[in-house]
Amino acid sequence: MSSIIDDIKFQYRIGGIANKMIYWNVGIFLLSIPLFYQFRSGIFDYPSWLAVASEPTVVLTRPWTLLTYAFFHFGFWHLFFNMMVLHFASRLFLTFFTQKQYLGLYFLSAIFSAIIFITAFYFLGENGALVGASASIIAILVATTTYQPLMEIRMLLIGNVKLWHITGVTLLLFLLQIGLVNTGGHIAHFSGAFFGYFYIRLLQSGTDLSKPVNSVIDFFTHLFSPKKKTPFKKVHVTPKKPTDKKTESKIVIKDKTQQQIDEILDKISQSGYDSLTAEEKEFLFKAGK
Repeated sequence: MSSIIDDIKFQYRIGGIANKMIYWNVGIFLLSIPLFYQFRSGIFDYPSWLAVASEPTVVLTRPWTLLTYAFFHFGFWHLFFNMMVLHFASRLFLTFFTQKQYLGLYFLSAIFSAIIFITAFYFLGENGALVGASASIIAILVATTTYQPLMEIRMLLIGNVKLWHITGVTLLLFLLQIGLVNTGGHIAHFSGAFFGYFYIRLLQSGTDLSKPVNSVIDFFTHLFSPKKKTPFKKVHVTPKKPTDKKTESKIVIKDKTQQQIDEILDKISQSGYDSLTAEEKEFLFKAGK
């Protein structure tokens, strides 16, 4: 059991932002089962301080729900399909863009979609609550499609298809279900799709909307990160001759090791952990220790 936990921790540490986002969604879902799942009725009952309420006055008093709702789900299959699409869309997005842009798009599209949901329900005169990562996931998928619509994707039993075909069919299925079931969810889907398209168009014109978001994240990360205080020690070092072979050898080994780690991490960010060879996984595991 301890080896499984250690492996999960290791995968989380080296997996990149996409893996971390999946871990967060799955972890929060598991935590929400004993807290919010109604076993008699068989449904989740999320409080208004976590889910986005359709009443604007409620959201004004709980603005954090514009983000927290994007990490909760109504059931296992809701979570499962969302994480499948998130994994697929994330790998494509991170082929062209940075992890900070990924994080900024995820958060901004969640906020935008929640605001559109609240506005739509207000004018429709309906009440409801919104949870799920779907809006952010669709934003990531549409953003990648907007940037590289003709990218070929190999699908099982189908063969090669264009990325825009996959995205188009997905959006069409959502469109056909509007008014039948989960109206609020589909409003969030199309809001996320619009924001993903809008984000890429602005990025291509030179405006990166993710920069302010990441500045805030970096600020709070620095604010709450533990600060290590290293006591000052005065050390007298005897200078060594340039011909000292041991010193040169240590420097070369350190550089080569770090370079290999960097190359492996780059490979993970582009193709995922599963793309590593057995030797690379073993080397990275030893280096992590």
